[in-house]
Amino acid sequence: MINRFAAVAAAVLLCAAPALAQEGKPLRTGVDGTYPPHAFPKPGGGTQGFNIDLFTEVAKRLKRPITIDSVSFSTLIPGMESGRYDFVAAPVTATKERAEKMLFTAGYIWTYYQFGIKKGSKPLTGWADLKGKVVAVNKGTPYETISKEKGKEIGFEVQAYDSQADVVQAVLSGRAYATFVGNTSAQYIAKQTPQFVADLALKDNKLHWSAAVPKDNPKLRAEIQDALDCMKKDGTLVKLYEKWIGPSEPDGLERTVTPGYGVPGLPGYDPTPHELKCG
Repeated sequence: MINRFAAVAAAVLLCAAPALAQEGKPLRTGVDGTYPPHAFPKPGGGTQGFNIDLFTEVAKRLKRPITIDSVSFSTLIPGMESGRYDFVAAPVTATKERAEKMLFTAGYIWTYYQFGIKKGSKPLTGWADLKGKVVAVNKGTPYETISKEKGKEIGFEVQAYDSQADVVQAVLSGRAYATFVGNTSAQYIAKQTPQFVADLALKDNKLHWSAAVPKDNPKLRAEIQDALDCMKKDGTLVKLYEKWIGPSEPDGLERTVTPGYGVPGLPGYDPTPHELKCG
């Protein structure tokens, strides 16, 4: 009888072991540490910002420690694909091309495109105003891809830099007339840099900023999205948004739980209904 009880107990522990091991296993991820307000240097050392707070809280809810590297954005997705990172904590724009190669959580905030220019420069009214000029962008981002397409069509040069700080400096020094970035970055930089102006915003094309995970790990995608959705429901995500970015709008993704897993309409989206269990 005792031997039978011991065998059953051993079997229970054996079954529980993978779950317990996974619960305590560190999450490995990275951000572009020069991209305020999402991730940027903290006085005294380290990295701070919206995405640092966001995914530190996600890891806490998953009961897992987390390590967040500060690297160039262009190295993040290759780092995940090579197995160095479990997911990408930097804001990643969910696009069809990317969704064919990786899985996305539902968006946690909207992003739309916006130009930034030096104070005193003539405001832009559209892409055509850039003809003959130079646009600075962050390397490896959709801003680079779109700008280069428009540059060929309209006739302007695109300069790609490894960090957003270098992009802003290119505009302020006059090496570039404008930068093409996300709205959150343009607005934050303008608040912090009096000589920089958040200019023309292209609000007709809102996109999801999501967490990217490897295509073969839907379980991790679901776990991260569930944590994010619970943060939407209890108001934590809205508080972080207003701390780092600005007022939260009624239709903001930081407060809107979307159905299924992933971004509706993109490859990898799983529309299967699931019950959200928030502790």
